[in-house]
Amino acid sequence: MAVVLGPNRYGKAETRVVRVTREGETHHVKDCNVSVSLSGEMEAVHLTGDNSAVLPTDTQKNTVYAFAKKHGIGEIEEFALLLARHFVDSQPAIRHARVAIEEYAWRRIPGGPPHSFVRDGSEVRTCLVHCDADGTSTVVSGVRDLVVLNSTGSEFHGFARDEYTTLAETTDRVLATAVTASWRHRGATADHGASYAAVRHHLLAAFAQTHSLSLQQTLYAMGARVLAERPEVCEVRLALPNKHHFLVDLTPFGMDNDNEVYYAADRPYGLIEGHVLDDEAPPAAYAWD
Repeated sequence: MAVVLGPNRYGKAETRVVRVTREGETHHVKDCNVSVSLSGEMEAVHLTGDNSAVLPTDTQKNTVYAFAKKHGIGEIEEFALLLARHFVDSQPAIRHARVAIEEYAWRRIPGGPPHSFVRDGSEVRTCLVHCDADGTSTVVSGVRDLVVLNSTGSEFHGFARDEYTTLAETTDRVLATAVTASWRHRGATADHGASYAAVRHHLLAAFAQTHSLSLQQTLYAMGARVLAERPEVCEVRLALPNKHHFLVDLTPFGMDNDNEVYYAADRPYGLIEGHVLDDEAPPAAYAWD
């Protein structure tokens, strides 16, 4: 039996950087979590402990901070591309860089001074960039923890049954989920900010406007709408946990419950996942993770 080194990468995970841009008394805040992974000619360090090709992870962390100062942080996709290209261009042994960024949004406190902020909801904007030394790059934008709910307009019936099935069919239920979505750009995108806002809008519009017979149907409608409306996107991946809402039995109290009072269960939950893609889209160069 021969033992060989398989795929490998290393990097600095979750460098938290907050960049404050001051325009007189008006301030702007970008709050990000940056993870870098590098791969390439790393056989020697694994097999013999030779570190000559290893750029320390501490250096990667410092680069994030330095670039935040030198270049600022605009759209997170652009910042991720800037970092990834730097690593593959500056280190001969590095053939591939992966940069993932989460952005935590802040908005101004109404009526407060222009330097006071409150966290803007639970959702987190994300991006993932892969960059090769030959200049090839892949950009995936996304969002997670985008919590949505339809209080009606959702059904679930006609499903398969066996001896363990107890779920009752329904033609009127609450449909709620915390959307995790990521979408691959077809090529260079001129304005990642505008693209993100538009994709988010279409995800929400499709969820709201689809009379759902299943969460799978809703997932497909969300992805299909994005592809139909946004030509810069060629693939959408969605993970939708079904945040179950169960009617509370009020009969012990002599009360009816006509779809009014629910118990929101946090677990266990159904998890619906799927990809929706343009069948003419170029294949992804790398697995998204």
